[in-house]
Amino acid sequence: MTARHPLSLSLSKALRALSLLLLLALAPLPAHAERVRDLGAFQGVRTNQLTGYGVVVGLSGTGDDSLEYLTQAMHGVSGRVGVQLPPGVNPALKNAAAVIITADLPAFAKPGQRIDVTVSAIGKAKSLRGGALIMAPLYGADGQIYAMAQGNLAVGGLGISGADGSKLTVNIPTVGRIADGASVERSVATGFDSGDMLRWNLFQSDFLTATRVRDAINRRWPGIASIDDGITLSLRLPTGANERAGMIAAIEMIEVTPAEAAARVVVNSRTGTVVINSAVKLYPAAISHGRLTVRVDENPQVIQPAPLSRGQTAVQEDSKLSAEEDGRSVMLLKPGASLAKLVDALNLLGVSPSDLVAILEALKQAGALKAEIEVI
Repeated sequence: MTARHPLSLSLSKALRALSLLLLLALAPLPAHAERVRDLGAFQGVRTNQLTGYGVVVGLSGTGDDSLEYLTQAMHGVSGRVGVQLPPGVNPALKNAAAVIITADLPAFAKPGQRIDVTVSAIGKAKSLRGGALIMAPLYGADGQIYAMAQGNLAVGGLGISGADGSKLTVNIPTVGRIADGASVERSVATGFDSGDMLRWNLFQSDFLTATRVRDAINRRWPGIASIDDGITLSLRLPTGANERAGMIAAIEMIEVTPAEAAARVVVNSRTGTVVINSAVKLYPAAISHGRLTVRVDENPQVIQPAPLSRGQTAVQEDSKLSAEEDGRSVMLLKPGASLAKLVDALNLLGVSPSDLVAILEALKQAGALKAEIEVI
């Protein structure tokens, strides 16, 4: 009796384990309940975007130099601190950079609270490392000031250059972040504690999920929830922040089983990534895939004239053309084939991600693939 090598035994066990993991991954998952807060959010309770324009100083010669908009900004900054530059004076500002400041204002943020800000260079600055942002206002979409930003930047990137013009860049040195770098100066009214009705919106439109959420809420508080459309539910809640906040907290923790996702195939044309969900089904179809490879080899040769002759050097072209086609077998998919069957069949055909896109589109045109193909 021949003994098996330990390496072959471990390899076979690893292959069996990998096959089991693939089967578990491809198997349809049972429906599971999710909290209402994971399926949607109440209307008006959201973050708001803030933007601003500012100047970063203290750079080690990696700033914008003498750009006009930076010079104007520095005139404004110096005026705020009581220093008036003479007319016509444009200082060389290699240690300063003009930046755009962005931040998210959370719902219910109150004056005095701190929020994080992101600072990005908009000019010729090579790096913001070691810089400090001078106090700058942050504006909302209505043009009002909602926060003031200031502080030292934390930059994860690095950029260096040599005297011969060589450069080395790690990550992005022209973008930095200031933790708790802005102070909220004005709050945004959400209106959640006023009015008889409060609306709740699904993250993704689905009539079945909206119906299940409505029924789950009405089972606990009869008659307070109604459906406006495939996304929105109207809830009749008691007025007053104290009572309404407690009721909203209880509603968000209700567990609901969402509807199964629609059959969909998502294709990323840039990276070749193809994602197929478990709801995709196939009707009877036969798939045959062959790969045609055309090869053109160019091998030009330089021909020299004979010694003491009056000939000229010439280039003689030498081209070789060839075409090869890989033979593939035909795979038959039976009625109701699932995602696992489709993956097994395509693996046996040895298709690449780019070939998989062409096969899926052909199956859909033939009426054998019942799914939405989304190309991103």
